[in-house]
Amino acid sequence: MRFRADRDSLAEAVAWTARALPARPPMPVLAGMRLECSADSSALRLSGFDYEVSARAEVEVEVDEPGAVLVSGRLLSEIARNLPDAPVDFHADGARVLVTCGSARFTLLTLPIEDYPALPAMPQVSGSLSADSFARAVRQVSPAASRDDTLPMLTGIDVTFSGDSLTLAATDRYRIAVRRLWWKPETPDAQGSALVPARTLHEIARSLTGGSNVDIALSAAAPGGSGEGMIGFENSGRRTTTRLIDSDFIKYESRFPQESAARAEVATAPLMEAVKRVALVADRNTPVRLSFSEREIVLEAGSGDDAQAAEALDVDFRGEPMRVAFSPDYLLDGLGGLHSERARLDFTQPTKPVVLSDVPAGEGEEPEFRYLVMPLRVS
Repeated sequence: MRFRADRDSLAEAVAWTARALPARPPMPVLAGMRLECSADSSALRLSGFDYEVSARAEVEVEVDEPGAVLVSGRLLSEIARNLPDAPVDFHADGARVLVTCGSARFTLLTLPIEDYPALPAMPQVSGSLSADSFARAVRQVSPAASRDDTLPMLTGIDVTFSGDSLTLAATDRYRIAVRRLWWKPETPDAQGSALVPARTLHEIARSLTGGSNVDIALSAAAPGGSGEGMIGFENSGRRTTTRLIDSDFIKYESRFPQESAARAEVATAPLMEAVKRVALVADRNTPVRLSFSEREIVLEAGSGDDAQAAEALDVDFRGEPMRVAFSPDYLLDGLGGLHSERARLDFTQPTKPVVLSDVPAGEGEEPEFRYLVMPLRVS
């Protein structure tokens, strides 16, 4: 196997593929990255797989000798990232690989390619949407996913589509984040759902190419959460697949109150900055208290002999005066998911869940992002 590649293109493709490599591979061969060239193509195919997540990328190269080789993915990524500005020559000869770039030369040992598992096939495409919109939606809901692996269902992001509507949702029992967006399904009546590991989906969203589209492909076993389903994402010639969490997601819509006793609208950015300032005096697990009246919201933290902070902001508030308390981190996660200039907070009772949402552009429209969070009890 022998080829020549552009340094920047090769380094980018290697770095992208290396994201799928496990930090602690259960078998040494799974730390490898497979590189393959065929005689009838000018593309170098790179792939990584750990039995859960697979990544495949292609980059244009000048192929002199076709072949396939398996080398340490992390090491190849570090080498490619630090090569000088010159074309890269890659030559595999037996159990060694020679990488030459300008005056730099590296010799890598190969891994047994015959022991490397076959990558799963890409499922049939279900639909597509803007990569920027999808990545933004993942960033909005992923903070609400649990980090506790003892409850796998809560560590996932629920991806559900029906017709031209795609919905992402996540929860850790104390808050629920839901983002609805439009997409283009392959068939008008397409329906399906998948519970995708949140960490994996977050990494996939980070690696998407801006200004392009992403195809989402769902295996036939996935709808309804039965069987070991799989979901795939293809963007700019790069494919990622991941196994789904074999569990049903919670029926979260019933958790959102149908009516509100009070509603506040406040400028999003000033509220976020005020929460960050007031929270400076809050110890770990200490809430930030918010008191709402007709024209003013007062934020407070700290009490008694401890450090204290308070700040007031203008607010449009309808309803009886309300006083609630939140974990500052949970509140900031919700406000950070809003992409409108003003934030809406809907209340029922001081001890019942509060719903944060964006303020729709048109009257009567539903918000695209909703974030339900449980307030904390304070004396």
